[in-house]
Amino acid sequence: MQRRDFFKKAMTVAGTAAIGSVGLEAKEEVKTVHPVDDRKVSEIAFPQKQPLITYSDRPPLLETPRSVFTSKITPNDLFFVRWHMPIIPTYINSKTFKININGVVKNELSLSIEDLKTQFEQVELTAVLQCGGNNRTAFKPTASGIQWGVGAMGCAKWKGVRLKDVLNKAGLKEESSWIGFNGLEKAVYAKTSNFVRELNLEDLHDDIILAYEMNGEDLPYLNGYPLRLVLPGVYSDSWIKMISNITVTKNRQKLHFMDHAYRVPDNDCECETPENLAQKTKPIEEMNVNSLIGYPTSGTRVKKDAQLVVRGVAFDAGHGIKKVEISIDDGKTWMEAKLDDGKQGKYAYRAFNFTFNPAHIGMLNILCKATNQKGDVQPFAKDIKWNHGGYKYNGIDEVKVEVV
Repeated sequence: MQRRDFFKKAMTVAGTAAIGSVGLEAKEEVKTVHPVDDRKVSEIAFPQKQPLITYSDRPPLLETPRSVFTSKITPNDLFFVRWHMPIIPTYINSKTFKININGVVKNELSLSIEDLKTQFEQVELTAVLQCGGNNRTAFKPTASGIQWGVGAMGCAKWKGVRLKDVLNKAGLKEESSWIGFNGLEKAVYAKTSNFVRELNLEDLHDDIILAYEMNGEDLPYLNGYPLRLVLPGVYSDSWIKMISNITVTKNRQKLHFMDHAYRVPDNDCECETPENLAQKTKPIEEMNVNSLIGYPTSGTRVKKDAQLVVRGVAFDAGHGIKKVEISIDDGKTWMEAKLDDGKQGKYAYRAFNFTFNPAHIGMLNILCKATNQKGDVQPFAKDIKWNHGGYKYNGIDEVKVEVV
């Protein structure tokens, strides 16, 4: 497939789910429930992807089905897709592509992918990528944004170079304080703000990389080819795709996608109500502890007294998963699941499994919750408070099966 033909092969898919900004119904009860979990996989596959749950083709918005989350690595062709702007280049030549480093630096740089591969130490990092609005359908009234179910996340092995090494080559001036990132996606209207994100220089560390490989292959086109920023432990809004420019500044810029988008109320519960929106907000950054059952999925029929193996994944911002627990009595009692060895690293999925024999015919709810090394525990959905952006949901997961 020629990359210039990439989007010519993607057919329009519409009406599968509500997307975009959604009006708040002030009279509707404010609550949080289990997110929507019954959307169908599209019959149409985008290039380099298997059929996924499709929300839009311009920009491409694709969700991974629940059944994928039994593995500690998400395959590239099943990895979710999230773009912000509808205009994405249909052709990129990796041999002529350059990333520019400029601003408050001693030496401005223009580096090719080959330069990155030959002039810097190569590093690999396994990390979870999750949209801050994953599970947004849990929030009632409807929160603004893409109405994701449970699958706007994935875990991959990323290969590239340390951002710190690239900036060291450019040479940061003494007054350097902020790092701005911009990619090649563009808005339709000139007045629309570019998707630019910033990082405080104090938050720069060795695990932040510029990645050109994903799971041992070139980045898939829809996941940011030929280069993307990887910031492990934080939500995906700052993982800039098709990154083409890095600008170092003395002062923080005024940016729509920093000052207004991807923010939650700056209070202890990070909550508000439709009638009383928070005046003071803060950016979403570190991911909450979370877990998800990949098998069985809701609606699965299982046999009474037969062995059933529950499988799934757990993760957090890098503090480490301490345990995952399973309940088959609606959360009254919990039993500990078996975790994998954790050798993928602190930012990766921890796969878990739990085996039992269903004892009674009828409908059965299976719940899972994770606890990390800090002691943070997934709450029940009903205990998560509402925010207008529908961000940072991490409620106890639940699937409903039929025992026959």
